Amino acid sequence: MLQIKKFIENEEAMLRFGAELAEIAPKAFVIYFYGELGAGKTTLVRGFLRALGYQGAVKSPTYTLVESYYLQGRQIYHFDLYRLAYSEELDFIGMRDYLHESICLVEWADRGKDYLPNPDIHCYIEIQNSARVVVFKPETDRGQDVLERLNNKR
Repeated sequence: MLQIKKFIENEEAMLRFGAELAEIAPKAFVIYFYGELGAGKTTLVRGFLRALGYQGAVKSPTYTLVESYYLQGRQIYHFDLYRLAYSEELDFIGMRDYLHESICLVEWADRGKDYLPNPDIHCYIEIQNSARVVVFKPETDRGQDVLERLNNKR
């Protein structure tokens, strides 16, 4: 399976990378983001949302757990599971209902690992000085298709 590894030199490049992903994104898929605080998970999501026309502030939904957007005929949910104490808490917000027929961008997915199904794509972001290394790994055929289209854009 195709894996994409990209060196991201700064915040602007991370926003552009998020925009590239949005341009080829299907109407429904799930990405789980991993990386320490400040790695750029929310920045990548911001680039994704802005490419679809969202102009408001994009903050990580640390306290609300989820933010909802409807852009260009697509339902998008941005999750941040950082404050989750137990993965079972996801039942309270109906997490499984969100994962169908929408785009779900999930930060700190490892906090819900015992509860969440496999995503289409795992996205790992590693800090390297002031730059970042982003690695996309597909988990499903749909994830593989997304990464092939992203790779062909280059």
